[in-house]
Amino acid sequence: MSGSKPDILWSPHHADRYVICDSELSLYRIGAVGTSEAKAGALPLSQETAATLLAINSDTPYMKCVAWYPKHEPECLLAVGQANGRVVLTSLGQSHNSKCKELVGKEFVPKHARQCNTLAWNPVDSNWLAAGLDKHRADFSVLIWDISSKYSPEAVPAEKLRLSGDADSGMVVTKPLYELGQNDACLSLCWLPRDHQKLLLAGMHRNLAIFDLRNTSQKTFVNTKAIQGVTVDPYFPDRVASFFEGQVAIWDLRRFEKPVFTLTEQPKPLTKVAWCPTRMGLLATLTRDSNVIRLYDMQHAPTPIGDETEPTIIERGVQPCSESVISSFAWHPSTQNRMVVVSPNRAMCDFTVFERISLAWSSTTSLMWACGRHLYECTEESGEGGAAEKDIATKMRERAQSRYGHDTVQLWRNHLLAGGNDPHLRSLWYTLESLMQQYTEDLEQRQQGNKQSLIYAGIKNIVKSSSGTTETRRCWKGSDRPTDVAQYHSEERSLALQLCGWISRGPEIDVEPFLRSLEQEGEWERAASVALFNLDIRRAIQILNKGASAEKGDLNLNVVAMALSGYTDEKSSLWREMCSSLRLQLKKPYLCVMFAFLTSEPGSYDAVLYESRVAVRDRVAFACMFLNDNQLPRYIDKLTNDMKEAGNLEGVLLTGLTKDGVDLMESYVDRTGDVQTASFCMLRGSTAEVVKDPRVQCWIENYRNLLDAWRFWHKRAEFDIHRSKLDPSSKPLAQVFVSCNFCGKSISFSCSAMPHQGRGFSQYGVSGSPTKSKVTSCPGCRKPLPRCALCLMNMGTPVSSCPGKSDEKVDLPRDKKLAQFNNWFTWCHNCRHGGHAGHMLSWFRDHSECPVSACTCKCMQLDTTGKLQPSDYV
Repeated sequence: MSGSKPDILWSPHHADRYVICDSELSLYRIGAVGTSEAKAGALPLSQETAATLLAINSDTPYMKCVAWYPKHEPECLLAVGQANGRVVLTSLGQSHNSKCKELVGKEFVPKHARQCNTLAWNPVDSNWLAAGLDKHRADFSVLIWDISSKYSPEAVPAEKLRLSGDADSGMVVTKPLYELGQNDACLSLCWLPRDHQKLLLAGMHRNLAIFDLRNTSQKTFVNTKAIQGVTVDPYFPDRVASFFEGQVAIWDLRRFEKPVFTLTEQPKPLTKVAWCPTRMGLLATLTRDSNVIRLYDMQHAPTPIGDETEPTIIERGVQPCSESVISSFAWHPSTQNRMVVVSPNRAMCDFTVFERISLAWSSTTSLMWACGRHLYECTEESGEGGAAEKDIATKMRERAQSRYGHDTVQLWRNHLLAGGNDPHLRSLWYTLESLMQQYTEDLEQRQQGNKQSLIYAGIKNIVKSSSGTTETRRCWKGSDRPTDVAQYHSEERSLALQLCGWISRGPEIDVEPFLRSLEQEGEWERAASVALFNLDIRRAIQILNKGASAEKGDLNLNVVAMALSGYTDEKSSLWREMCSSLRLQLKKPYLCVMFAFLTSEPGSYDAVLYESRVAVRDRVAFACMFLNDNQLPRYIDKLTNDMKEAGNLEGVLLTGLTKDGVDLMESYVDRTGDVQTASFCMLRGSTAEVVKDPRVQCWIENYRNLLDAWRFWHKRAEFDIHRSKLDPSSKPLAQVFVSCNFCGKSISFSCSAMPHQGRGFSQYGVSGSPTKSKVTSCPGCRKPLPRCALCLMNMGTPVSSCPGKSDEKVDLPRDKKLAQFNNWFTWCHNCRHGGHAGHMLSWFRDHSECPVSACTCKCMQLDTTGKLQPSDYV
């Protein structure tokens, strides 16, 4: 190794020590920065670690290769191969051990001097040391030495003793234990894990050879140029890597004819190839004058079965030391993915190769990722914070279990099925309930065929069509004093008030039922504000007093009622001045808008209309009462756009189930991911054009996929039935049917379409009553159907049992429409054998093999989904 670039070697039994070898051997100890191991003057390897020089050995010049003794004792014993072919045993400052003293300085001398290229200790019988030498026409290139052999003076010529310089010590051995590879050169070698004591793999000239020491006259070899750097995968003993120039070959010793595969050729020659000892299938390569180490992940590479199999390799590059060239590297023997690299000027770097993280997100919101040998799982905790802290997928899963969205009789109850704690869902389903009620009442007065009702278009389109608006100025209820507040009335405005829930259908505007319902729900501030907006200040004060005296009531409502009782319409009164300045300090939004209404100028109610904490339906109802025909459409348009941008479900009241409603729902889904609510809402009463919108179809399909992913197959089937009822165009056509082997026609379709001509069913192979018919031959070609593998009876299929003409529609009970499931067709897609479903289920409860004789197909084991149980199965 004299004059060459430095190499690095980790101690096999000390995880914190390694050797740098070039012209001399330097032993280092690695430790954390700031610890006792990292003394003053230590060389920093990384931000966390530093290396301390422990010993230097300069007694072995002309080094070409070094191998560390594999056992704990003697400690720090190394074998050094020299340029003249000698192998010298040396140590690094551990000569106090008696066994080490006997071995240090011992030399193993070949018959003819030539360069020693490689050394390898036997990991089992540690006394055996294999040395690979250059070619000599009269000598062997692979010598296996026994380091425990004794010196024999008769066997050593005097010239060799003089050349060794150790004639007095008696430490020269010249007779190897085994001699292999005559008239050839050995560039690399390693012991095979299959049989450490007997098998040796050597990279000879133009071939890789496996020597069996039990019969040294025979060898297994394969011709190849990739004979350098032979190394065995520690996790896969039959996988070997070797290289030539810039190409790495991967071999399988069980099929040694040719490489399993070759890695991508590098532009420069390779200098080192090493398997990671702590990571399965990870191979590192280094090219000459490079600062990048290439990593090849063969962990998932399958063992080749045929010649055409091409395993998958993940390739990546790491750069441990920014821009400096890497001379050599060594994997840490125990710390995962850790290596130390050395540059030509002996600059060292401690580096950890970070694994690529593989993520898997389950349908139940559990997140799992793998990093190296560690597997991490992150699951959602169901804390006491309620559903607001849960992920939307968890919410949708729980709602699906409670049959959320399936209550078509009382739509408002769906928000209770969702938990009842989401005000936006509450507003949505109450709005849909109002739309459906108004639509039903509207159909009673309109033509039955007029399906395009104005109500489904939302309040935005209703107010645009408003006509015949009348303006009135009423007195305060219970007082003869007129007000200067103008109110507006029209048929369309009354319809809007009905959709907002303020009034019921009828010519009169009566909010009293609405006020009583608010009082029952304990919404005292809202009820008082609605009463005040209807110019009934006495009723508003009464509601506030009632709310203050109620259980868990707010006593401050009495103070508000007292302030409200002092109302005066004088512009410069002290009451108006104080209410204008102090109303913003009120925390309850409805109390705030009450005083804003009383202190506003006529026609200017921005403080009420743009109070975002007030429900949209209440603001819209207020606008319909107090804004003229010019102000109302502008306000409704602006509010609609705000709702669409925010994805606020309260805006469905304005947009209706129209294209604007789809835009609003799109914003809601983008913000929350709640495709469940979007699907049920769009299916509920939307026109065919809206349901066919690609966005709506995307939400529906995504929700169906979610139900399948959760294994809620029954729920998904219920959703499909619900969908087909609301959207008849979505009903899928028959995709699977049983066809005849001879004519290819559908058996069930042919039977149902066959006219009854007065002839008996027996001529078609049908026995028994027509209501429970069973076809045993094809109605098209009259050929018999296959036989059941167990009962050997001809197979049948469920058929329609309607008597008479095929176009007659007769409502029959379900059990008379279809034959029992036990008689259905069942067969294996692998061996094509089968029979009646009931017979097959009974057979495979006790057997896994096909019931047909001489068939060895494991039918039931092939069906992986057959072993799954639906999550919603009861």
